Amino acid sequence: MSKPTLTPELAQIRDAITALCDRFDDDYWLHADREHRFPHAFHRAVAEAGWLGITLPEAYGGAGLGVTEAAWMMQLIASSAGTMAACSAVHINIFGPHAISKHCTEEQKRRLLPPLSRGEELVAFGVTEPDAGLNTTQIATRAVRSGDGYVINGQKVWTSTAQQAHKIMLLVRTAPYDAARPTDGITLFYTDLDRRHIEVREIEKHGRAAVDSNALFINDLQVPARDRIGAEGQGFRIILDSMNPERILVAAEAIGIGRRALAKATAYAKERVVFGRPIGQNQAIQHPLAESWAELEAANLMAFHAAELYDAGQPCGPEANAAKVLAAEAGYRACDRAVRTHGGFGYARHYHVERYLREAMLPRIAPVSRELVLCHIAERVLGLPKSY
Repeated sequence: MSKPTLTPELAQIRDAITALCDRFDDDYWLHADREHRFPHAFHRAVAEAGWLGITLPEAYGGAGLGVTEAAWMMQLIASSAGTMAACSAVHINIFGPHAISKHCTEEQKRRLLPPLSRGEELVAFGVTEPDAGLNTTQIATRAVRSGDGYVINGQKVWTSTAQQAHKIMLLVRTAPYDAARPTDGITLFYTDLDRRHIEVREIEKHGRAAVDSNALFINDLQVPARDRIGAEGQGFRIILDSMNPERILVAAEAIGIGRRALAKATAYAKERVVFGRPIGQNQAIQHPLAESWAELEAANLMAFHAAELYDAGQPCGPEANAAKVLAAEAGYRACDRAVRTHGGFGYARHYHVERYLREAMLPRIAPVSRELVLCHIAERVLGLPKSY
């Protein structure tokens, strides 16, 4: 089966999300990309329709649905004209609040979750640091206890939506690095993005210009203890709960981008006539597109298999990671083939496929590299010795 069983719930999501996304066409996203303009109208539409809280508990304004439904929704958004930019505008709302739902006190849940589900507060996710990269245990941003709170100093990088955000989920050190237990001493906070103490500098980048990525410089940020998520020193373990859902969502998004590009390429191949015949009649055009269809469908099977495992409470690390790698590669190849099917016109912004290709690069490198995923599978599935 190439997608989850189409339950009435999933059919409702499909119809509603498709209708919503159809209001924001390729030209809307082209202008947002060209002008480096956050898609506020799209974000507001998603919030007003209630979809930002799809995975949040019903008691706090959410829909209480699982990762399967969230992945389905994000794949539909990715297959719309907005592709990765549209996904990134809402992505953190879908996986980020999981840490709050699972590890916060009742008071914190009632205070923090309803504004998220209503779209009243936009969140940035501050984890990656310039000198740590993918090795999260090496983060150096430090929180020091001060009275009934903490004072935080340090740097973060590749923090999306920080130009717009009101809140930040921030991973920091509250104890010195211990080589024997490197994951200890890391703490997670969800607090105000106070611009008096956090300088936000936008990073110019290859694609997805509609959604900002940033370097953050944190100077004496005061955070009350009530904004700490879970116990002090347990932040790394807490964010692990969000990693598999995020990989599944990114996989679903990459497949959606690939399907959008494949549909564009197929339509163009039927219409474009060269040497008296449509170029889609040539096997040199047909075969790469057919191969992309097969690759996307295979990746989709793994993505929703991982989602099913997660929602059933079963281990899904290898499956979620494999889905991310397979989908990222399949999505990127489909976008590359869409550009080449269009020939010279594929390089023109007017046909939009060059934008899809630029945005399809992102799932290949984030939130984890292909190489680290393969290391994980080699070690955890194949039983090979750890290589790093």
